[in-house]
Parts: sequence; structure tokens; C-alpha cells
Amino acid sequence: MDTIVSVEWLKANLGTPGLVILNATIPNPSVASDLFLGKSLIPHTRFFDVKNKFSDVSAPFPSTFPSVEQFTQQAQLLGIDQDSMIIVYDNKGIYSSARAWWLFKAFGYDNVAVLDGGLPEWLKFNYITEPYQQYKGKKGNFIGLLDNSFMKFFKDIKVASQNKSELIIDARNEKRFKCVIDEPRAGLRGGTIPNSINLPYENLLTGNCLKSTNELKQLFDALADPSDHIIFSCGSGITACILALAATRVGYKNISVYDGSWTEYGTLIP
Repeated sequence: MDTIVSVEWLKANLGTPGLVILNATIPNPSVASDLFLGKSLIPHTRFFDVKNKFSDVSAPFPSTFPSVEQFTQQAQLLGIDQDSMIIVYDNKGIYSSARAWWLFKAFGYDNVAVLDGGLPEWLKFNYITEPYQQYKGKKGNFIGLLDNSFMKFFKDIKVASQNKSELIIDARNEKRFKCVIDEPRAGLRGGTIPNSINLPYENLLTGNCLKSTNELKQLFDALADPSDHIIFSCGSGITACILALAATRVGYKNISVYDGSWTEYGTLIP
């Protein structure tokens, strides 16, 4: 599959055998979990719980990369098979859906794409919606196969930042990157990973959708060469995946995401 699909494509393919539609929205913690999805969702949606089911909740940092066993088990419980065609979206447009897409890629699954513009784009076209229902179908036969090249961890980022062996690109907004404003996570110091540069994820979007491939290519080519080895970072490993999505779309291949991102680095390096 391509990295993204349009809402027009998804509408035309609703009901296709093997199509699995996942909502990877991260709920607002101040809203009850059974209410956050609302009543207007794309038909046949299954909830991909980034924070609780597809992260290592025993880890000290948020959204930590899960084990292959955990990912496999939770994907199977969503009815995902080895030949499923997976479309991921979220309620913001393109946000946490990119993290779900990257996780599938990291666990060896390529037949997955992000819905360009997500639920807001779907609603803009007044396409059919339905209330959310918890998935109660059959268990899938998905088997995850870990590809270690997709994720980087603290030890990797320390080496890369010190010897400049890989280009580190931070997806946080410019004011956070330059420490003009505080980090939103309580108690987390401001700062940047040494020798990193900034490309705010918002710069990749026009409204709810990704910019054109030509526009994306100009943004990345101004910072890197397609042959460069790049590590994307952000606050907690979510929006860095938007950069990974866009970079993949324009042909960058030697890319990875720093899982702990600034939350981990800023905590472990005082």
C-alpha cells in the first residue's frame, strides 16, 4: 500500500474483504474513556489503543515501544490477520495515527496506510458515520516480526548526538525546541538533544492533511539528503512518526524514530 490513502478512496472501499479500519486516537485523560470516541466515527472502526494496549505500560516513560509478543497479541485481539489491509486514522487529522502506522512497520507489516486528514476530513465530506462499538469479532492470525532498524533508544541517541553519526530531527514546535516555552509534561525540563535540528510536524500539514509530495520533498531536502541516516525525535515518540510518515512518502529510507524522545532524554540527562 501507499503510505496514505484519501477519504474518497476509503469510502469507495468500505466493505472490502480484509479491510481493517483502526482509530488510533489518544484519548484526552480528562474525558471518560468510553466517551472520547464520540458518536461520529467511520463505519467498522476498531480502537487501536496506543497508550494502554500498544505501549509498554510498565516502562517509566509514556508510549514506550511494546514487545513483539505484546504487539502480536493485541493485534490479534483486534482481528488483524496476516493478509489484512489496514487503514489507520485519528480524530485530529494526522497525529497519533502515524505512530500506529510506524509500529506496524516496525513489526514487519507493510500493508498499512494512514488516512489523510483522518476523521475531520471524513466529516468534511459528510460521509456516513456510526457510533463506536467495541470489536467482538474473531481473533486474527497476525504475527509480528520485529525490525530493529525502525526504533532507536537512549543508548543509540547518545552515540548519534555525540559523534554526529546520524542526523537527529526534532518534530516539536520551534518554541519548545528553542526553550522559549516550557514543556507540557509536568516536571520535564526544557532543552534539545545535542546536534539536533528542528522541523515542526505542523510544517508538514496543510489543514488536516499532509502537504503535497513536492512540498514535503522541499522541506526534507533543505535539511538532509535521501541517503542520510536520520533519527526523528519529538516529545514522547508520537509526532516524530509524522515526520517518518512524510519522509517515507518522499523516498527517504534510512530513517528511525527515537522512542523515548525528549521526555526520556531530558529526564535521564539533567
